[in-house]
Amino acid sequence: MLTELSLPLLLIAQLLALGVGAGFLAGLLGVGGGMVLVPFLTAILAHRGVPAELAVKMAIATAMTVIVFTSLSSMRAHHKRGAVRWSIVLRLAPGIVAGALLASVGVFAALKGNYLAILFAIFVGFSATQMLLDKKPAPARQMPGTAGTLGAGGVIGFLSGLVGAGGGFISVPFMSWCNVPMHNAVATSAALGFPIALANAAGFAWSGQGMTLLPAGSLGYIWLPGLLVIAIASMSTAPLGARAAHKLDVKRLKRAFACLSYALAAYMLYKGLAA
Repeated sequence: MLTELSLPLLLIAQLLALGVGAGFLAGLLGVGGGMVLVPFLTAILAHRGVPAELAVKMAIATAMTVIVFTSLSSMRAHHKRGAVRWSIVLRLAPGIVAGALLASVGVFAALKGNYLAILFAIFVGFSATQMLLDKKPAPARQMPGTAGTLGAGGVIGFLSGLVGAGGGFISVPFMSWCNVPMHNAVATSAALGFPIALANAAGFAWSGQGMTLLPAGSLGYIWLPGLLVIAIASMSTAPLGARAAHKLDVKRLKRAFACLSYALAAYMLYKGLAA
């Protein structure tokens, strides 16, 4: 069993590098790291003999589960700076959990992997465009009431579960539109990544039970060996990204990351259409 779960040293090095980058971006931009993890994990799992459609689903599920750990590390770093709006986290969390469970237990399992790959490509392409243009919604109002907050949380949790992202590209613009200062919105988005990821991870573990052709060490759709290596690396660099967010020219970094995101979106679109 241990032999089945062991990974080649080169693969471990690749997963460590992937975790380092994803963790830093999670802390820096509040994006959770899923946008980077999903395409690379799809390629890695496919190379290890996992069928293409299943590889996409496992990549999304594993990337989302990594966010459970990166969000904790990033959230702690932002909390130390007093930037997390915990009142907003508590109000959005119930809707987020409900939306995430609906996505991961129901819709995710029903959709084919190639459709999820295309949906991921569209989501990442749109997010990259928003990042490249650096368009921010004009502050128009305060946070909505209970019904509005539950609805917003549901949308964030649902979409995040389908594409394996931490929700930052939805929650940050939403909070900015509600007059939450940008640095608070990024920090609060990092904290929201935990309930998003935890609820989705539980759903992915449950909905993937009984699936055939899963690689050794899988818990439902979650690839545990890859998760372990990436999580260790990402947790170490998420605080560095959070500190850098208060010092670096984030606008330039966002533009560079947007260009990378276009390439990743193109790869996932190719995978989806080819399937």
